[in-house]
Amino acid sequence: MLVSVLGFAAVLVLVFLRMPIAIAMGVVGFVGYAEIRGFRASISMVGRLVIDTAQNYGLSVVPLFILMGLFVSKGGLSRELYQASYAFLGHLRGGLAMATICACAGFSAICGSSLATAATMSKVAMPQMRQYGYNDRLSTASIAAGGTLGILIPPSVILVIYGLLTETSIGKLFIAGIVPGLLGVAFYLLAVQWTVVRDPEAGPAGERTSWGERVAALRGVWAVLLLFFLVIGGLYGALDFWPLNLTFSPTEAAGMGAAGAFLIALSRGSLNLRGTVQVLVEAAQTTAALFAVLIGAWVFSNFVNLAGLPEALQDVVTGAGLAPMAVMAMILLIYVALGCVFESLSMLLLTVPIFFPLVIGLGFDPVWFGIVVVVVTEISLITPPVGLNVFVLKGVVGDVSTATIFKGVTPFWVVDILRLALLVLVPSLVLFLPNSM
Repeated sequence: MLVSVLGFAAVLVLVFLRMPIAIAMGVVGFVGYAEIRGFRASISMVGRLVIDTAQNYGLSVVPLFILMGLFVSKGGLSRELYQASYAFLGHLRGGLAMATICACAGFSAICGSSLATAATMSKVAMPQMRQYGYNDRLSTASIAAGGTLGILIPPSVILVIYGLLTETSIGKLFIAGIVPGLLGVAFYLLAVQWTVVRDPEAGPAGERTSWGERVAALRGVWAVLLLFFLVIGGLYGALDFWPLNLTFSPTEAAGMGAAGAFLIALSRGSLNLRGTVQVLVEAAQTTAALFAVLIGAWVFSNFVNLAGLPEALQDVVTGAGLAPMAVMAMILLIYVALGCVFESLSMLLLTVPIFFPLVIGLGFDPVWFGIVVVVVTEISLITPPVGLNVFVLKGVVGDVSTATIFKGVTPFWVVDILRLALLVLVPSLVLFLPNSM
């Protein structure tokens, strides 16, 4: 156990020294494995992992969902979502911020990336909120917090990666994320209301739209609804009727989603040959970066498992006589602490190989644990000092300080903590839908 603890500490030190997480996990895992089994065995293990990762059919779902998200961004669907949300909520105090959160949730359902959601919605929503006199704290906070929904509402790349790491059903993870995702939207709307009640000038009411304008705005989101129904409906058999008779695997659903997003962007005239090439190149770069982190995580996981850390942790917990829920509370506290200094994917890949065997040994459901981990990861995206969504937003907006954004998101991560506690104490909120499949 001591060797694996030293290895975990070494990864943390290397990351704090600005070494990329993929290299840090890979190097420590390689050296640790070599220390136990020998240099040749470690070389063989790494080579086998690289080949297996490149040939893993299940991993093909990752670049396809990334491609779908990029085509969706190119297609300009975020603007229609925002306009539809604004038509129903814009006349309320704080309504534009609430419309931004609802639009982020809709965009997440067809994008699957928190960073892409935050970056895209900032270009759409920020000018509108400034036009109506919203202060920068509430404006940027609603975009940064709404963007975190991208990793929970299906389809979600990070849920795919968790499913592949733990051999958990991706379909069940997707459907399990729906209720917690909707709860996230509801809690964020409450955070907006809390902000404008305390400071009415933070989010003045906008103009009221007529019902005719609202219906017209809803017509603009047909492409979003169609794409979501195609991907999720095909995945869960909702399209399995004559004459369609379509049921998709996760990879097939991702392929249909990418093709559908491409056709939508093409039909809107927002995609040309140069834009298509840019999307393909960006998708390849993002996929390569993700695969590098995955390979590093699997190398480190092999070392940790060989060193016996998961079994040692389970023996310690069993010997201490701690209640399973007390152990879970400790694990979640570790996640919250790590979330202050790690970005979301790195934190998940570093910790899941260690905690997952312990959690399953304590009798917790792997689908429930996956959703809980992703909710904790959402919190890490907006908590200082490394709230990745905050820094993405800062890069796009430019003239708002990170301190202002972090101050604005405080009510949002507070309600996220409340949502996390609710999901932990009432697991049926997560498991009801997947258990009904």
